[in-house]
Formats: sequence, structure tokens, C-alpha cells
Amino acid sequence: MSDAQREACSVQQEKRLARRRAVSAAFGVACRVLTWAGVAVLGVLLWHVARAGLPWLDLQFLTSFPSRKPDKAGILAALCGTGWLIALTMLLAVPLGVASAVYLEEYGRRGRWASFLSVNIANLAGVPSIVYGILGLTLFVRGLHLGTSLVAGAMTMTLLILPVVILASREAIRAVPGTIRQAAFALGATRWQVVRHHVVPASLPGLLTGVILSTSRAFGETAPLIMMGALTYVAFVPKHPMEAFTVLPIQVFNWASRPQKEFHGLAAAGILVLLAVLLAMNASAIVIRFRASRRFRW
Repeated sequence: MSDAQREACSVQQEKRLARRRAVSAAFGVACRVLTWAGVAVLGVLLWHVARAGLPWLDLQFLTSFPSRKPDKAGILAALCGTGWLIALTMLLAVPLGVASAVYLEEYGRRGRWASFLSVNIANLAGVPSIVYGILGLTLFVRGLHLGTSLVAGAMTMTLLILPVVILASREAIRAVPGTIRQAAFALGATRWQVVRHHVVPASLPGLLTGVILSTSRAFGETAPLIMMGALTYVAFVPKHPMEAFTVLPIQVFNWASRPQKEFHGLAAAGILVLLAVLLAMNASAIVIRFRASRRFRW
């Protein structure tokens, strides 16, 4: 190759490199613009909700039951019902999800059946929530005659978030290095001892991440509960899991659907309470995950 040809090739390479750098810089600028645009929209929405809801957010609002009079309406029944529902849902979904993930990753054989289960679990994670509401209405409310109780609602929400818990737990277990398992087996540990003392503790940060994501989804879902017949007006605090209930999203939806402007302010205050509780739950789970991740580093 002559010197002229080498120089021509070098010029072409520099042009291509400059073009790639320009495209990369433009893509980075576009990503930053879109990111900050989303943050700005979120900030506007939060500002609008805070401006409308803060005047209604006081102790009386948190300790009173719903009422047809806006100045006497509160969110106590919905707040307690949400606590009941989330606690029961986590009590059912977390053991089932983690146990299923452990079985599929540590005990289940690789084959067509395992692939079939994996594909269906992934598909179930993307099913619309209203479908789970129809299933809960048919199976739990009418089939098992549980009625519109907290148990029926918790079972319905368990079906909703169980695929997410399983998928996130499987990824967390799969991320544990195989050398940890091999070292435990070399020392004579059984598979159960390896799973109990090494795999599950080492994957705990990822497991908690899955629980956080699933809890966030269950916390804000309204369609399944409306479909199964959860009440929109509850003037009492549930005492046991077989009582009727309402939750914060349903109460907010009920107030927002009314024509009076005062109820729109109550709905905004309910949204602020919903966000505060959700952020508190996520923050506590993140702290637990951070402390657990400091114990296991490889």
C-alpha cells in the first residue's frame, strides 16, 4: 500500500471516528434531556399534589373515618386496611416466592419442564392486574366463599406479585458465585446446609430488592381490589383478617371521582400519605439490604 493510500485510509478512519463521537455525544445529550424532562414532569405533578393536599393534611385527617362532609373526612380506615393487606400479602408471597426460586435454582433439574416453568413465570409477571382481580373474584371470593375480606384481598395480591418475587429471587440466587457452593460441598455440607447457610444469606440483598419492587406494586394497585369487590366506604378499623376492608388507592380513587372540589383536596392529601408510607417502607428495606450487603462481599 502506497503512502497516498495509507493517508486516504487514515483520513477516512478519522472521519468515521469523528462521526461516531458526534453520534455518541448527541445520544448522551438526548438521554440527559429526556431524563430531566421526566424529572421535571414528576416535580410538577408532586408540586400540584402537595399544593392541593397539604391544607387538608393534619392529625384529624389521619385519625378520622371517611365522611360525606369533607371537613370531617379522614383516612384512618384505609390506612389500617392497607397495613393489614400489605402484611398479609408479604406473609404469603415472600415465603412462597423465595422457596420457589430456591427450588428452581438449587434443586430443580435443567430440562423442558424447568424451561416451561421459567417462561410461564416470566409471562405471568406481565399479565395486567385486572386479570388477577377476575381470578381472585372467581377463586377466592366466590369459589372459597371468603367474601370481600382481607384474606381474599391478600391472596389476590399474592397472585399478582408472586411472579415478580420469584424472578427477582432467582436472579439474586443465580448471582451468588458458584465457588461458594463448591467450597461448602468440599467441606462435606449437604445441599440444604449450603442453601441455608451460604446461598440465601449471600443473596439476601437481591431478595430484598425483589420484595421492595413487589411491595411497591402491591401498594399502589387498585384494579384487582375493585374487581373483587373491596369496599369504597369503610367506617371501621379491621380487627381480624376476615373483615371487610378498604385501602388507600381505593379511597383516593373514590374521592377523586367526586365532583366537589373539596374531595379533590382530600384525594391529594391521600396521595401524599400513600407516597410517604411507600417511601418509608422502601427506605427501611434499602437500609436492611445495605447492611446485609456489607456482610457478604466477593
